[in-house]
Amino acid sequence: MKNNTHVCLNKSIVTVNGKFPGPTIYAREGDTVLIRVINRVKYNVSIHWHGVRQLRAGWSDGPAYIMQCPIQPGHSYDRGTLFWHAHILWLRSTAHGALVILPKLGVPYPFRKPDHESVVCKSDTEAVINQTLKSGLAPTVSDAHTINGHPGPVLNCPFTGGFSLN
Repeated sequence: MKNNTHVCLNKSIVTVNGKFPGPTIYAREGDTVLIRVINRVKYNVSIHWHGVRQLRAGWSDGPAYIMQCPIQPGHSYDRGTLFWHAHILWLRSTAHGALVILPKLGVPYPFRKPDHESVVCKSDTEAVINQTLKSGLAPTVSDAHTINGHPGPVLNCPFTGGFSLN
C-alpha cells in the first residue's frame, strides 16, 4: 500500500514496486521475459498478461478463482513470458503497467520510427465504480472515457507531471 497524490487527490492504493502505474517492461521481439511476482500486500492477487503467447501456461493468464488461484500473501509464481494488470477485485485499477515489445536489433519498424514514445495508462475508474455500486445500475460508460476522471485539464489543481499529445 502506498499513499499516492495524483491530480490533487490523495488516496492509499496498491502499487507494483511502489509505482503507479506500475513499471513498464521493455523487451525485444523473440526475447524470453521472466517475471517473478511476489505478493507483499494483504490481498490475494493474480497478474494477467495481455497479448502474450504463453505455451503450457494457460492457467496463469486468466481471472482469479476461475482459471487460476491468486497469489497468496507472502508467496509468488515463477513464470516466464503487453499490457499487464492485477486480475482480482478492484486491484486492476491501480496495479497495472505496460509491456513494450521492440523490434529485434537490426530489424526496422514496419512504419516510420517514432520521434518520441510515451506510455499512457488510463486508470482512475474509482468514480465510475462507486456510482455503479451505489445505484445498482450499469456503469455510465461515457464517464469512464476520461483521463484522471476529467475530460480535460483540471482547474485549480497545479499538476506538473502531465503532457500534451499533438
